Amino acid sequence: MIRRVLILNGSPRRTASSTMVVTRAFAEGIAEGCGEAEFETVNVSDLRITPCRGCLSCWGRTAGKCVIVGDDVPALIEKIRAADLLIVSFPLYFFGMPGEMKLLVDRLLPLMSTYRGQLPPKEGESYHGFRFPDPGKRLVLVSSCAYSDAAGVYDPLLSELDCILGRERYTPILCPQLKTLVDMGDTAPFRRAMKKYRTAGRTFAERTLTKKEIAALAKPPFSEGIYRDFLATFWAKEEAKSSSHGESLSENSWKIIT
Repeated sequence: MIRRVLILNGSPRRTASSTMVVTRAFAEGIAEGCGEAEFETVNVSDLRITPCRGCLSCWGRTAGKCVIVGDDVPALIEKIRAADLLIVSFPLYFFGMPGEMKLLVDRLLPLMSTYRGQLPPKEGESYHGFRFPDPGKRLVLVSSCAYSDAAGVYDPLLSELDCILGRERYTPILCPQLKTLVDMGDTAPFRRAMKKYRTAGRTFAERTLTKKEIAALAKPPFSEGIYRDFLATFWAKEEAKSSSHGESLSENSWKIIT
């Protein structure tokens, strides 16, 4: 049963994150399905995170505990361990996770078992294994991207998560074309998409989503041709802003010189 839900918002845009629009809809569905679940959202960009030193003390001298103290990571690790469901939400940044999120993931190494030369798992297991195994804990990744399709572009990120968590040990909810959909506002396509994610949340509260259901969630909202037109319009506007901004700077610079 899902009682405690921790949402890690890894977007540098914090509450303005387009990805969090989907995450909130999915969480609403979980709340409807669970009834009494407690939800907490943590913005990773608001945390004080000291970069990992790579000392590996958490695998040896202080096994299971990082030697770095004085930042927000130890308290967050306790929240992660206490949660029945961990939802990690962030946009795809250059085929990977945002920098703030990577800083945090590196600091979660104490949660992994010490590496003692074991070979990569054959199927479905974490490369290292968990130091504090919790069979009941569930993990969800919600990630958006501006590509026309999720296929291929998420391979590097999912490969990393497969090594850390184990293949098929987490539920990936991938959302291509999402920013365009969100920027359109309260339109019919947007409402259909949010209903889809809320329904998925209700289903997830009852059982694991099937591969077919996960694939359906990753289906782009617009055809490739329509999306190309959206992008052409978007970049034309951005280029116009850039040109206007450049002219303004030139005029101001000239006034200062003269």
